[in-house]
Amino acid sequence: MSAQFLKPQIAESFSRAAVSYDSVAQLQRRIGHRLLNQMTSTSADVVMDLGCGTGYFAPLLTEQLRPQQLICLDLAQGMLEYARQTRVTPNTLWLCGDAENLPLADNSVELIFSSLAIQWCEELPALFSEVARVLKPGGHFLFSTLGPDTLFELREAWSEVDQYQHVNRFISFTDLQRSAEPYLQQLSLTETPELLLYDELRGLTSELKGIGAHNISAGRQNGLTGKARIMAFKQAYERFRRADGQLPATYQVFYGDFMKG
Repeated sequence: MSAQFLKPQIAESFSRAAVSYDSVAQLQRRIGHRLLNQMTSTSADVVMDLGCGTGYFAPLLTEQLRPQQLICLDLAQGMLEYARQTRVTPNTLWLCGDAENLPLADNSVELIFSSLAIQWCEELPALFSEVARVLKPGGHFLFSTLGPDTLFELREAWSEVDQYQHVNRFISFTDLQRSAEPYLQQLSLTETPELLLYDELRGLTSELKGIGAHNISAGRQNGLTGKARIMAFKQAYERFRRADGQLPATYQVFYGDFMKG
């Protein structure tokens, strides 16, 4: 199962990052656009953007699907407040809520779009159960999420310094399938790695902080990290530096299209 994330801290972390998020979220946008391009539907009356963040995809979903209602839901109130102020889309409901306990009626949504959000869920069976409950029969759940090999370079570098969990851990391909199987029919589930390159390590760590996705898992270290340990971590990461002088950061991305039978 997924790592035990602390939801109040998740909400707080992403709320703090609302203003900076869009300026550093190039990868997140690229993954979301790829997910959007996989959408086969051209219209839907009720659509939900689950984990909408800053609302970047709200106008794109509106343009492609022309919904009578678009529900943009996120756990982070700060993200929603920012989205309300910056995205002007018709027929949109901005809703603060938990993906594992959706504040929506049964059989009320035709399509759920969710890009890089469900990896923060504590119990994926609860998520898929809720998605199946609110979807209309024949409705689709289109999502992207992160796999356990995400940022393995960061994790391995820290493992040479101490035994704390410095990198969020995400669910495996097999567990993702297993969690969804009782509730939804799998139409497709694919994996596409993404590689980001940086001149210096601070480029990666600053970016993670800017999107609110730095380590917020339950097993992380509390307290300050000493300068000596930071230096040891940087030296350990250096072994991943490529021949072209760039430091890599790998993301393992899953794309899914599931349907309610």
